[in-house]
Amino acid sequence: ASGFMVVKAIEYSTEFSHNLYPWTNNFMAVYFTMTGLHGLHVLGGMVVIGYLLLPGAKMWKTNREQFTNRVETFGLYWHFVDLVWIFLFPSLYLL
Repeated sequence: ASGFMVVKAIEYSTEFSHNLYPWTNNFMAVYFTMTGLHGLHVLGGMVVIGYLLLPGAKMWKTNREQFTNRVETFGLYWHFVDLVWIFLFPSLYLL
């Protein structure tokens, strides 16, 4: 997840150095919008992972069923974000 964020930061800075911005053309507008939104969802997922691993993990001792439900729900979210990338990558980079 953090690798995605680092790669996107390098990629965005390279595109900006080549004067490619969201207003350059329709493809760049779609590219920056879709990868940016995906990146925000990845960042949100990283925050939730951090919560579940650190302060949220205390719930394991007090309410295992609720904690397990939160982890499972997050797993569904994370895999949906991953699935979106499976479709975004070929659409933006291979076509």
